[in-house]
Amino acid sequence: MSISRRSIALLLPLTLAAASAYALSLADLSNQDASGGLKAALEKGSTLAVSKLGAENGFLNNEKVRIPLPKILEQARPLLKMTGKSQQLDDLVVQMNHAAEAAVPMAKPLLLDAVKSMTVTDAKNILTGGETSVTDFFRDKTSPKLAVQFLPIVKKVTDRSDLANKYNAAMAMAPKLGVLAKEQATVEGYVTQRALDGLYTMIGEEEKAIRADPLGAGSKLIGKVFGALK
Repeated sequence: MSISRRSIALLLPLTLAAASAYALSLADLSNQDASGGLKAALEKGSTLAVSKLGAENGFLNNEKVRIPLPKILEQARPLLKMTGKSQQLDDLVVQMNHAAEAAVPMAKPLLLDAVKSMTVTDAKNILTGGETSVTDFFRDKTSPKLAVQFLPIVKKVTDRSDLANKYNAAMAMAPKLGVLAKEQATVEGYVTQRALDGLYTMIGEEEKAIRADPLGAGSKLIGKVFGALK
């Protein structure tokens, strides 16, 4: 069915008005709701990430964040297997992942504090940033403090491993010689860094889920903010 010029003339102002209203809603969202909606989303995402990783086998059973052996130990596996110590390596993997699991719940207060202190500029940068914008925000705001908090908890677990102690003793001089980064020279330092990486990875996964289904996030404000970005 053809549309007459008169019909087009009548419809055009309505179409332009609708487009203008949509543009205005985005502007309003950017100025009024973006920060609140994003804070709600980040609180939800970070809480879920901590809850999943802090659960029993939260790291061990998740291929995305499961902590492997330090490369040097993995490379030594054939030799250790020949000497009957392969099981010690497997046990150490379990202990490392349980250590990360034990440490992660301590992240929740710092993550929520970071969200509460988020500025309007932070919110706009996250909303207009790439897929790693949330991860980058949390890493920048919390990584140094969390590393300090995680380390003693991780060490308490990994110290139970004779193999971890031997690794630490053998690697003691590695950073001074420039062979190995300082955080990888001890099992507890290595696990702490991998635990942080896993935490930020899972927060990123939760953000992707919210962006994919904002209405399913259970918050009208989150739905409004992320729905407008689709």
